[in-house]
Amino acid sequence: MTSSVIGRAGTRNNSRHLGGALLVIATAQLMVVLDATIVNVALPHIQTALGFSGSGLEWVINAYALALGGLLLLGGRAGDLLGRRRMFVAGLLLFSAASLAGGLATSQAWLLAARAVQGAGGAIVAPAALALIATTFPEGPRHNRAMGVYAAMSGAGGAAGLIAGGLLVTYASWRWVLFVNVPIGIAVALGALVVLPGAGRRPGRLDLPGAITGTGGVAALVYGLSNAATSPDGTSHWGDPKVVTALTVGAVLLAAFALVETRSREALLPVRLLRQRDRLGANLIMLGVGTAIFGVFFFVTLFVQDVWGYSALRTGVAFLPLTAALLATSGAAAALVPRIGARPLLLAGGAAGAGGLYWLTEHGTYVSGLLGPSLVTGAGLGLLFVPLPLVALARVGEGDSGVAASLLNVGRQVGGSIGLAVLGTVAWTVVADGARGQAAAARTASRQAAYQHALAAGFDRAFLTAAGIALLVLVVAIAAIRVRRTDLSGS
Repeated sequence: MTSSVIGRAGTRNNSRHLGGALLVIATAQLMVVLDATIVNVALPHIQTALGFSGSGLEWVINAYALALGGLLLLGGRAGDLLGRRRMFVAGLLLFSAASLAGGLATSQAWLLAARAVQGAGGAIVAPAALALIATTFPEGPRHNRAMGVYAAMSGAGGAAGLIAGGLLVTYASWRWVLFVNVPIGIAVALGALVVLPGAGRRPGRLDLPGAITGTGGVAALVYGLSNAATSPDGTSHWGDPKVVTALTVGAVLLAAFALVETRSREALLPVRLLRQRDRLGANLIMLGVGTAIFGVFFFVTLFVQDVWGYSALRTGVAFLPLTAALLATSGAAAALVPRIGARPLLLAGGAAGAGGLYWLTEHGTYVSGLLGPSLVTGAGLGLLFVPLPLVALARVGEGDSGVAASLLNVGRQVGGSIGLAVLGTVAWTVVADGARGQAAAARTASRQAAYQHALAAGFDRAFLTAAGIALLVLVVAIAAIRVRRTDLSGS
């Protein structure tokens, strides 16, 4: 009788421990993902306060993206070797300190430096969060529910950032889009020390040549892509010297990184992780999802403000249906993985994502032009984001889970940069050509009306391109994913 009571009490305590661990990990992941978009809404206010030029303002976003994307692999491997809880807490404190510094910024250089340090903190936290999900939660329903919550936070963070940014800018100040991270980050770091399992250092050392070439290569690639997109006036920048140089340097460094990793005994990215077909497919799918979705978020935000005249706050609220659909299907996907496996969910998610993005080209009213597509796209993302980490981390040793998690995050980050560059080039080229054609064909029409018509045409083309990329995601899922239910952690 006594042992039975003790057993039940132990189960309840373990449940509370795991519940607290999930809350800590999910909050940290939401904070990192949310920060990629929460600042977007505040950019006009930041420009006024600190005197940024139009091109300089882009670096408020790019400084964070460069540091985050460039340091993810290093952050993931550091967690594997130095202890994930230790690095998770260190990354949160670094992120919080940089947020405080950014909120207090009185100059452009000060803010940009703080944003870069924020990105470095995020590059430590993000892979540690996913690796902690994989190693903390026992196989079974708890693991699947935890992965569902993690996926929901990862997917909903972008839309939540727009809503939170709109509220903070409207009712407080642009500085609060940064200050808000400070109490949350400190609270999560303290909670992590209580509820997350600690682990000592593992034998091994960081692969310094791999860290230099890998970090430099990803950062150069993200920088080149961030500056390559055709500008709103129709001017192409793909041939600009700085873009060509950055993309060339990125390609050379990544080639050197691949060579180093095949020969290193302490590889930053062990080649064995990429030899498994399903894992490679999962990372390619995440790359494609990032490419399609990040650019679409950007252009939908511009469309509803510039064409439909929405305020920043109303724009954020308009994304709530997408967030709700994503949360709902993430929960459903977590329950379905043990029953039907990952492949059917990835196929359904890819098809729904492609259909929802195509539907965006049929814009009219909010209900038919944004609400419907948002619900379908959000549902597709929820079905994708739960099985992808499960497939990417299936049969990965505990010592490699951090770097495997970082690889998935790199795909999302680099995909976002590719999406903004490619969709931006498509959209702004069509906008510029359309604006010139409208002005020449209808001299009596107002210039503003002609430009809005051109904007709608350009954004339609970008959405169509994104739908095509989503179709490629579906093709990769069909061709590459063969993982069985029994191979999935937690199935």
